[in-house]
Amino acid sequence: MSTAPAKQFDPMPPPVVKTIAQRSLIVGAVFGIVAVILAIKSPDEFFRAYLLGFMAWLGVALGSMAILMIRHLTGGGWGVVIRRILGAAMRTVPLLAVLFIPMIVAVLQHRIYIWAKPLDQITDKHLREHLEDITKTYLTTSGFIWRAIFYFAIWNLLSFLLSHWSKQTDRAGARDNTDRFKAVSGPGLILYGFTISFAAVDWVMSLDPSWISTIFGLVVLIGEVLSAMCFAVIVERILYNYKPMSEMLTPDFVHDHGKWMLAFTMVWAYFNFSQWLIIWAGNLPSEITYYMRRLNGGWGYIGLFVVIFHFAVPFGILLSRPFKRDIRKLVWLASWMLLMRYVDLFWIIEPNFSKTLNITLADVVVPIAIGGFWLAYFFRNLGALPLLPVYDPSAIEVLHPAHHHPENA
Repeated sequence: MSTAPAKQFDPMPPPVVKTIAQRSLIVGAVFGIVAVILAIKSPDEFFRAYLLGFMAWLGVALGSMAILMIRHLTGGGWGVVIRRILGAAMRTVPLLAVLFIPMIVAVLQHRIYIWAKPLDQITDKHLREHLEDITKTYLTTSGFIWRAIFYFAIWNLLSFLLSHWSKQTDRAGARDNTDRFKAVSGPGLILYGFTISFAAVDWVMSLDPSWISTIFGLVVLIGEVLSAMCFAVIVERILYNYKPMSEMLTPDFVHDHGKWMLAFTMVWAYFNFSQWLIIWAGNLPSEITYYMRRLNGGWGYIGLFVVIFHFAVPFGILLSRPFKRDIRKLVWLASWMLLMRYVDLFWIIEPNFSKTLNITLADVVVPIAIGGFWLAYFFRNLGALPLLPVYDPSAIEVLHPAHHHPENA
């Protein structure tokens, strides 16, 4: 049975969404020009920074899709109020598939992946012997490309199904798609977990093919959902100055979003600590080099910074119930956490190329360029649909907040 919208409730996004989309496109174009210049002058630095920026924005898109599927399985008004924000981010996956092309170029040109180079160009004897086997079975150029096509095909399929059924609930008399959402979301979360784990191995872990970690995929996965929740809080704060978000977003929903941020932060810390503990306990040369490289040459300061300001400080702040219920305060922490996600990815990726701490202009310019185009497409998607699927049965939890009974945690 369909749910009728409340009288005089306009669910359409405010005009500011279009304005932000236009400004984001300008930022993307300006920084994109600088990025192209850097690509010509310093191609290696460009491709390293490109991988960093690509993984950062991919995390927001895929993390949003994961949170959306979690909401479809668990229910709750907390997810309804940001459902279209998550959906707009999820629908940027086609753009990210196009933006992946430079990564294919990086492999074809033997730029940042050492396994893509001819074996006779690798001076390290032990690494060359290690790559002789792995480059014949898994780390091949064609395998890299075909697996990427498979990953994006799965992600685009999930995005299409969830978006298509969601759009149907914008019309009066729409059918209840709750069962459809659940039928896709369960297997979808499993597919997401497997595909992002393999993608993390292909695109990030293989930068150092001599290192392995069975939990690395989960480290990347939890970072993505944390990025997505922080991004959703930022966007809902921007929209909170305008209708209809000012009418939909209650302190209870904000509190729920804060609790999700706290949960994801704790799980992120748990996975990272587990990876460190397993490698430390094993004490194997092929594994411990990962941390030896990241704890020396100045990289250790970045690691300590991440531990303190990605986990310890946010964890302490998010324990405060009043803080989690105030969107004006929570948005500042969400913005900081999104920045820390970039720093964390920087600490994971960049030490593969430099033994000493080295921050290049490309590390700043290229991620901003990618982000400008990504945000332009995101806000375009956000402005295309109502901010609330008013004819979906779950909309009653937002249209009539009294029906929402949050926990007091």
